[in-house]
Parts: sequence; structure tokens; C-alpha cells
Amino acid sequence: MKTIYCISGLGADEKLFSKLTIHGYELKPIQWLVPHQKEGLQDYVKRMKFEIKEENPILMGLSFGGMISIEIAKQIPVKKIFIISSIKNSRELPLWLKTIAKLKLNSLFPLRSLKIYSPIQNYMLGLTNDEEKSLAANYRKNVNQPYLNWAVNQAIHWKNEEVPTEIHHIHGVDDHIFPIKNIVPTLKIEKAGHFMILNKASQISQYINSQLQED
Repeated sequence: MKTIYCISGLGADEKLFSKLTIHGYELKPIQWLVPHQKEGLQDYVKRMKFEIKEENPILMGLSFGGMISIEIAKQIPVKKIFIISSIKNSRELPLWLKTIAKLKLNSLFPLRSLKIYSPIQNYMLGLTNDEEKSLAANYRKNVNQPYLNWAVNQAIHWKNEEVPTEIHHIHGVDDHIFPIKNIVPTLKIEKAGHFMILNKASQISQYINSQLQED
């Protein structure tokens, strides 16, 4: 069976890919690493890519994982990249995140997993049911705080302009984290938010399967 290497969003794990049905492929997660002190994104990616055991792999990245997938593709040849609820370059980063980066608000007020923030975070993620809210709450509770602070800083300061030609960008029209007005996706999914990989899994799977059948 062929492999698709999957990279989840901030502090999340492979459960977010559990509802996808990709025929003839194993979805193999690449686990997040705890960053070294003052480690840059390129060095971090060098360590992550050692989990990839195939030449010309297929990558799938969710949110921040999509950015990491693109960074991996700068370091090794890849066959295809599917990014979901993510961005491809600096121009697609929304103004509110650019403002946080410019004012260094993430350093002054680091992201915390406090219960009082949960309703706002759930809205931004576009959670639609109790299962999704419970999953997000578990991630918030167990996330490694130094990793989270590092990852948020890397995401909002991402300066990428190099977009792989073999990329497929799947994005929800109602994404509040990365608004569609800034995005030029390959596929738009209506009535879908940032967490659509769970509640729009059938549509995402259908598209990915169609693209893989062309090989």
C-alpha cells in the first residue's frame, strides 16, 4: 500500500485525519517535535522530514501542517502536496495575524489554553458539534506550551513566497482563521470552517481520491 505523510495542525495529532477515506493509501502521521531553543523553521523541518522514508512522497498538511509541508517540499522532491485549511504564501496570511506579528502581541500575550477563551477559539475553528469541541478541548489541555508558543510565532511570521507546482489547496468558504478572501485555493468547500477535515471529510476525500487516480 502506498503512503501519504500527514502533518496535523497546531498541537493536534492524527485523529484529525481519521474521517478521511483515501483508497489504496495509508495515512501516516508525522509527529510534532518539541523545538530546540531558538530553533528556526528550516532546521525544525530538517528534523521532521527524517520521518519520511520514501522518495518523492505525497504530503498532506492541515493548517500549520500545510505550511510545514511546503517547507519540506523546499528540501526534498515531492510528488504531490495536499494542504487543507492552510495558506500557501505570506500574502494569504490575514491582516489580523499580520498585526499580531507586527506588534509582537504573541510575545506579550502568549496563547494560553484557558477555559475562558474556549468559546472564542471554538468559533474561530468553526466547530459544529460536541465531538469536535471535546477533541479541541483535549488538544488545548495537553498541548506542549513551549511548542505552541514557538509554532504560533513561526506561523504568523512565515515569509514564504515559493509555492510548489504540484500543490492542491482545499479550503473552506467560512474559515475564520484563514479567511477565503485572502486565499486562492484549488477547491472551495461551501459552509465549511477551519475544522472541516472532520465535518466535510467526504468532500475532501472525494477530491483527493480523484487527484490520486490521475497518476
